[in-house]
Amino acid sequence: MSADILAAGPESSELLAALHAKAFDGGEVWDAAAFEALLAGPGMDALLAARGGTPLGFILMRTIADEAEMLTLAVLPSARRAGAGRALVKAGLEAAQRRGAANAFLEVSVNSMAAIALYRSDGWREAGHRTRYYRDGSDALIMSRSL
Repeated sequence: MSADILAAGPESSELLAALHAKAFDGGEVWDAAAFEALLAGPGMDALLAARGGTPLGFILMRTIADEAEMLTLAVLPSARRAGAGRALVKAGLEAAQRRGAANAFLEVSVNSMAAIALYRSDGWREAGHRTRYYRDGSDALIMSRSL
């Protein structure tokens, strides 16, 4: 069964923070105030995946000029490997294209092997590396993709 993809705005900040905390349990999580501030900025797209009205995850994209950045992709552990993440990435990139983006990039922990595999299967390529980027000391892999 496929997920419904819905637009989310600043009014969804509490929900996005709760989903982020569950998706990144023990990792870097953003609170509702952070989401509210981000969503109030220019070029932002927040898209929520839901199935039967139950939220499964979301993507947050920022587009500036012809470049988009995937700020976060969060999918609940119970909903992983069922297509929600892939659907969110597709919808997020389509939203960025509508805003004029020609290229996209993201940062992902080198420890997030499932996420890296998803991105690689979607045409993302390694573009750089940031040593000890995350609070836990893990490195970030920078990936990019043409739209």
